[in-house]
Amino acid sequence: MKKILLFTTFLMINVAVQANNGSKLIRTQKRQENIIRSAFKRAKITENEYRKLMNEQQIIKKYIDIANADHYWNSAEIKRVKGKLDRAENRLRKYKTNGEIY
Repeated sequence: MKKILLFTTFLMINVAVQANNGSKLIRTQKRQENIIRSAFKRAKITENEYRKLMNEQQIIKKYIDIANADHYWNSAEIKRVKGKLDRAENRLRKYKTNGEIY
């Protein structure tokens, strides 16, 4: 009986952690999208860079919707979305400091 209770508790904690990671990734994506819009308004990135970054954000949203369809984020889904968000963050940082003339 103790093993069953322990396993159930562990399973519930694991599900809660996975759900928390999903909501954190959704917030990160929304924050990135706002940063991209702000950078474009302040002329830190060009129109072409803005279009590329926003297309990338649409792809990330699609992956988030797929992962969130069953309201459970497995580790593969978390890694996939987190990797895409990290690459988008690096690309945004690179575009903001590339020094192109507008």
